[in-house]
Amino acid sequence: MEREQSEQPKNASDSEERADANERRSGYLGFVAHEVRNPLSTALWTAELLARMSPEERGGARGDKLSAMCLRSLSRVRQLVEDHFLCERLDVAGIPVRAEPLSLGEILEGLLERRPADAPPVTVELDGPITVAADRSLLERAIEALLAVAGSEGTPVRVVARTGEDVSISVSGHAVPPEALEDPRKGSPSDPKGRALALPVARRAAGALHGSLALSEDGYLLTLPRVRAYTAPPDSPREP
Repeated sequence: MEREQSEQPKNASDSEERADANERRSGYLGFVAHEVRNPLSTALWTAELLARMSPEERGGARGDKLSAMCLRSLSRVRQLVEDHFLCERLDVAGIPVRAEPLSLGEILEGLLERRPADAPPVTVELDGPITVAADRSLLERAIEALLAVAGSEGTPVRVVARTGEDVSISVSGHAVPPEALEDPRKGSPSDPKGRALALPVARRAAGALHGSLALSEDGYLLTLPRVRAYTAPPDSPREP
């Protein structure tokens, strides 16, 4: 009898935790559905208009405007879908993580070369050559996501990397809300460029890389394992 009474609070607590988790999950999926539905509806609407227009109209200024609107909407949907499925796969450890020594400077240089021409400027400050132990694809996705969020509304971005026991990468720019690292829920602010799931991607990728993502005073702090230079042991003294 006593055992049954002691198990009741535990079972009740487990049920409450599951209910809370289901509620958060439902809110997150509701947000994702809303984010995808809006630009997809716009893309379908503009495509239907273009289909009804004569070839002459499609080749004019109105056709150009509708085509650009359709392309922006489809690009937004693609980004949202890619980010959402990456989050899902990381949640179930469905992606093989192949850590290797990577030059942080080279990773950043490659990402900056691939940024759109209209993206805000990024300044980078490293305290020397830095090598991290990470999966290249996940590291690039995490840093690219942070650059996108920090550069919201055309805000210039600053990246500062320092080495210690681990590698600390600070990414600052646009103002950071206190709940930034929480998964968005239905009713959370939208993103016109489809990067509403960028931070969930970065947070999960950091965890998969055995690192972490936290808020700092002026932005985001990504911490990753550091690769230290190998130093050969001193030769043992020879016996006479």
